[in-house]
Amino acid sequence: MDDRPRSGAARTERTRGTELDLLGIYLNDHLAGATAGVERAHHLVRTARDAALSEALGPVAAEIARDRVSLLGIIRDLGIPVRRYKICAGWTAEKVGRLKSNGRLLRRSPLSTFLELELLRVAVEGKVAGWETLRRLTAIEKRLDPRLLDDLLERARRQQDVVEEWRSRQAAAAFQRR
Repeated sequence: MDDRPRSGAARTERTRGTELDLLGIYLNDHLAGATAGVERAHHLVRTARDAALSEALGPVAAEIARDRVSLLGIIRDLGIPVRRYKICAGWTAEKVGRLKSNGRLLRRSPLSTFLELELLRVAVEGKVAGWETLRRLTAIEKRLDPRLLDDLLERARRQQDVVEEWRSRQAAAAFQRR
């Protein structure tokens, strides 16, 4: 017996379902990353020894949290189920990441802040890539709002600039001779 669909419409519907399933996996993976990014940004603001760094990253951390809410809205608008286990995995991964060795057993070292800024940089770069991907998909997925994605991209690129500026500064502080 031949179970293949007999019409192009049936094939298109099945292909469309598969594409949406893949997009769901992709967006839920980004949601896990966004969860970790929010936690990392807030942790860095709370633990930074440099008041200027905390002041500069405070607004970035707030924006990163808003970006995560925007991602949840996009997922909802597309009718994609949120995978809670991925949110938990992102949250847990960020907490485990704090256990890394920094050359000191009981207190923070200059390397701690530097490494956390590098992780935050990677998180923001991943977010930019995600927004760029979704922006390209607006041509075929009409439920995606191109203006929203343009705004999210612009904000993420500003975040990249702030994080990179402070990462560069912290590199000098972490590796200078004392």
